[in-house]
Amino acid sequence: MFLALDTSTLTLSLALVERAPEGGLRTLEHVVVGPPRKQSEALPGIVGELLERHGATLPALEGLVVGLGPGSFTGLRIGLATVKSLAYATGLKVAGASSLAAVALEGPEDVPLYCLAVARKDDLYLGAYVRRGGTVEALEPETAMSPAEVAARMAAEPRAVALGPALEGYRAALESHGVAPERLLAAPYFPSAVMVAQLARFPEQQSLEAMFAMEPHYVRASEPERNPKFPPLPGPAPTARLKED
Repeated sequence: MFLALDTSTLTLSLALVERAPEGGLRTLEHVVVGPPRKQSEALPGIVGELLERHGATLPALEGLVVGLGPGSFTGLRIGLATVKSLAYATGLKVAGASSLAAVALEGPEDVPLYCLAVARKDDLYLGAYVRRGGTVEALEPETAMSPAEVAARMAAEPRAVALGPALEGYRAALESHGVAPERLLAAPYFPSAVMVAQLARFPEQQSLEAMFAMEPHYVRASEPERNPKFPPLPGPAPTARLKED
């Protein structure tokens, strides 16, 4: 049994899953909490309530799983900080998976899936994947681009469909740039912790150093890091944190 969560959007997705005797995973319960409730306030209590309902305790779990984004910088920090704190207190292993790959796992099979999340106003994260059964394959590194650029990409790949959190606010914008409505799928509107759990793989051994070194998938620098009025913060430069592959 293990606990999975995704906080890459304003919707918190939390799931308790277990390994099924016949193979694969079985969902014991999936909890979804949307705004206006803040994730930082909701997470501690909801985790405890979920475990209590199933007669489980944190130390008895196999490990903790977290969605690594890309997505909301604040949300990703809340999710990963929560998981690291729980793992440090209990000695549990931590595994992570791309939140956009989790979205792709809910898309149709054998077609290019352009999974979209909001980066900032008029700027979208795009993860291009193809799903085959219970696995997804990245077609290219995740990136950020404007709605117009997403539409141009879809025009160049007529088989591609778009899905994901960004469509809730950017469906009309993509249609205005020429994307046919039937190519913009209705769901999902947030990465599911159940799908994150399906994708994550625990390491055989995990040191504290390796666990604390885990970071969200930052496709681009945050707004404070991009602001020329403020000096750089101590530590690695923003570009050093951006995933290249």
